[in-house]
Parts: sequence; structure tokens; C-alpha cells
Amino acid sequence: MKRRTLIGAGLAGAAASMAGMPGRAQNFPNKPVRWIVPFAAGGNYDVTSRLVGEAMGRRLGQTIVADNRPGAGGIVGLEAAANAPADGYTVVMGSFSVMWIAPYLAGKPSMVPLFAPLSILTTVPTLVLAKADSRFADVKGALAEAKAKPGTVSIGHPGNGTTNHVAILRLQVNENVTFNVIPYRGSGPGLADLLAGQIDLYADQITSSLPHIRSGKLRPLLALSGDRIAQLPDVPALKDIGSPPFDGGTTAGLFARAETPAPVLDLLNAAVVAALGDEEVARKLVDLGASVRPTTRAEFAAHMKDQEDGVSELVKSGLLKPE
Repeated sequence: MKRRTLIGAGLAGAAASMAGMPGRAQNFPNKPVRWIVPFAAGGNYDVTSRLVGEAMGRRLGQTIVADNRPGAGGIVGLEAAANAPADGYTVVMGSFSVMWIAPYLAGKPSMVPLFAPLSILTTVPTLVLAKADSRFADVKGALAEAKAKPGTVSIGHPGNGTTNHVAILRLQVNENVTFNVIPYRGSGPGLADLLAGQIDLYADQITSSLPHIRSGKLRPLLALSGDRIAQLPDVPALKDIGSPPFDGGTTAGLFARAETPAPVLDLLNAAVVAALGDEEVARKLVDLGASVRPTTRAEFAAHMKDQEDGVSELVKSGLLKPE
């Protein structure tokens, strides 16, 4: 099911666009760079890869080739990247959920040590949603009922091990409440049940829920993030309700093999950051509901460590365990 598509091409005079970027290590890159997308074509990962990859290719002066390797929650693509040479000519898009949680739930070791974080690309916020005519006017009402009557407030998510699922579990721990947590096979079926009144709440990315919010069919109760999100500034975030903040959104980033030389990693980071700074690229990503979030390599590594610390507590508590 592999699909290879050109998503970026070097341009004449690209050296000028590299001004201010780290010096090239051994003339890197002097051939096309492969960008592995561990999910099927057409989804958020794929669209983001093509937008960023095209701009990144212009800055590197080389073609970037998208290689879709879907399967096993992203593990198939990561394994392909892990088996590539550690020379910077293969990068892979991923997230903490793909690299740590999916392997854990499948009974496999973490993929995190195999890769060097280059930069975060985007964060897509996750919301706690209710039907517009729900008995819950705000999230505090839902949390109060979940605490007073454990297991009676149902909340869905698009699949075990997703960032949505983990965010619900972290909210439960932080607020000392117990939901009736219901997994679905994707956002579509879960949103359909929420709209039909079959469940009380649903945790979903803003990209798929925003049309229902704008139409007035769904009511956003909480942004599962420390701060409010730009697209829905009136929706409270974790800090606003006095809950310990965490990043419950889907954070996608770019990785290379861990053994890749540091100068090459620095050059790739600079190219990604420059690509995300392109106004047209940033505008298109925001239109998709994403927040553009370029980082240093160290900042991305710190994000991964923070996510691991939070999820490790869920594992120790038994709330998150292999299926």
C-alpha cells in the first residue's frame, strides 16, 4: 500500500534561501531526502507532510519524497525509518502517541530511543465536547457528576492509545473522577454517537469537530491544554478550571535516526523551522485547525520527556495497559 510522491523540489539559487542556516556537513544534502509518513495518504499527517515538505525542499535545495507507510498505528512506518541509514536522508513524521504509546499497547518496545527529535511541526488541540442540548452547561458540571457518580458520565474517544484517550485518562487522574470511557474506531463513529445522544461527552481534535461547533450542533466544554486555543478563545482551558495543565493535543513532529551526525540534525532542524515560517504554509496549516509550532531540537526532546512522564503515571496506575 506504499505510495511515493514528490512533495518538494530543489530550486535554482536555493543556496541563497539557506542564508543563516547551519553550515552543511559533508555537502549534505546532495541527493533527495525521503520523508516517511506512517499513515495513509489524505489524512492530517499526509497533508501536513506535503505542505511542510515542499517548503523544506526549497530551503535544502533538494527534492523531498513522501513515502506513505501506513499500518499498526504508525509502527510500520517507524520501523521502515529505523532500518534506514542514519545519514539524514530519511526522516519520519511522528508523535509521542505513535512512538511510545502504540508500541506499548502492541507489546513492543518504545521507538523513542531510536530517533532524534528535529522539530515539532504542528499541534492540533483536543476538545471535550457535549451535544448542544446536553444537560452539562459547562465542564465543571460534568466533572462534578463524574466525581459524585463514578462511571455514570460517558465519554468517547477515537481509539485506545490515541492522544485523545490519554488526555481523558490524565484528566481523570488530575480531577480524581471516573468516567465511563468508550473507545471508537475513529472520530466519525464517536461524533455520530455524540450527536445522536448515545454518549454524554466526546474528546476530539478541533479539525473534525469544528464544523459541528460552528453549526451549533456541538458545545465545546474544555480545551485539553494549558492555555486557550486561538480558534475558540471563549472555551476554557485546563488552567481556567484550576486543573493541572498538560498538552492533550496531537503534536506532530519530524524525526531522524538517533545516530545521525549532529551537524546534519541541526541543518534539518533549521530547514524545518524555516519552512514553518513560510507565511503561506503557516496559513494553510492554521486553516486545517492546527497550531504551527516550530521548536529547537532540545525543546522537542523536552516535550517528548514531559509526555513520557505523564503517561508513565497512567501505566503505573493501571489505567493504560496493553490490550
